[in-house]
Amino acid sequence: MIERVAEALPRGAAMGFFTRELRSRGVRRGFAIHTLDGETAVLAETRGSGPRVGRYRVRREALDEVAVPSLAFRARNRLVVVDEIGKMEVLSPKFCAAVRTALDGRVSVLATIARSGGGFIAEVRSRDDVTIVEVAPANRDALPGDLLRRLGF
Repeated sequence: MIERVAEALPRGAAMGFFTRELRSRGVRRGFAIHTLDGETAVLAETRGSGPRVGRYRVRREALDEVAVPSLAFRARNRLVVVDEIGKMEVLSPKFCAAVRTALDGRVSVLATIARSGGGFIAEVRSRDDVTIVEVAPANRDALPGDLLRRLGF
C-alpha cells in the first residue's frame, strides 16, 4: 500500500523509503530498503549476523546509512514516507531520532507502524498528532487514493 502511494506522488514531492520482501524460490528470505531516491540496501536476511528479530538478522548499518539519510528534510519535499516503524527498525537509535525529527517537522509523514510494541513504537502510536488508519481487506484497494487526497496530492 505504501509503495502504491509513493508511486503515485509527483516526482520530488516526497522523501523516505519503503520495504520489499526478498524472496528465493517462493520463500521469503528477508527484506530490502528502497529509498524514493533510488537507493537500495538489505535490511534483514535469514542468514548473516546482527540482532535477531524472529528468524531474521537485522543489518542496522542499512538503516543508519540508507534509510536514515532518506528521511532528511529537503525544501522541495511535502511528505516523508516511512515503511515501517517496527521491531527491526527501532533497533537503530539513529532511525528513531530521524523519525522523531520528521514527526516534529513541518511536512506530513505517512508511515506504517507495528500494531503493538513498547518503547518507540508505543511512543509514536500515542502521539496526539498521529492518526492511525488500519489497512484491512475492505479498505486496502481504496486506501492509497484516500491517503493521497488526505495528504493534499
